[in-house]
Amino acid sequence: MGNQLLTLAQYMAGEFSNREQAIAEPVWYVNLRLWQIPLPQSLLDGIAFFAEQANIINLDQPYRQRIINLRETDGNIQADYYALIEPSAWRGAATRPEQLQQLSINDLIPLPDCTLKVKYEQETFKAELPINAKCCFTYQGETRQVSLGFAASKSEFLSYDKGIDMNTGAGIWGAITGAYRFTKLRDLSSEL
Repeated sequence: MGNQLLTLAQYMAGEFSNREQAIAEPVWYVNLRLWQIPLPQSLLDGIAFFAEQANIINLDQPYRQRIINLRETDGNIQADYYALIEPSAWRGAATRPEQLQQLSINDLIPLPDCTLKVKYEQETFKAELPINAKCCFTYQGETRQVSLGFAASKSEFLSYDKGIDMNTGAGIWGAITGAYRFTKLRDLSSEL
């Protein structure tokens, strides 16, 4: 495992909040809590995280459960995304780490067009989908498209994730006017 891969994982592992951003720009940004919980190393070939988020008003109703697996291929870092076969079965698991110990590869759906390429520039890891990639998944029986991206540094985690209208290509939720800017509330890098 390379030093950069481990450093990126350390930056990502934790519980985050965008409180300051939501207070400064309440029209554009909901106050969110984001969890990125390290998973057992035996789950996937890389460093995997269980991620979910919740509106601060409804912390007991987290959503967007997903798996992010960081790995090196030919000296380059990439982030592979996975959906959960039954997301509702894992809702709230970020605050129940013992449940995450039960997660297996059989609970995951690989999302082959949802792999981000990661580059390291100016003390920050930047992850983007390849040009023309269409990251799609099924949710409640419907195909949905999302544009994924993030930037991670020692001091913050930026999420560029946004839902895409498949007919128009326009953003319909998420980071429409710019990244969600998260600061780390709780560091979980010791669990890597």
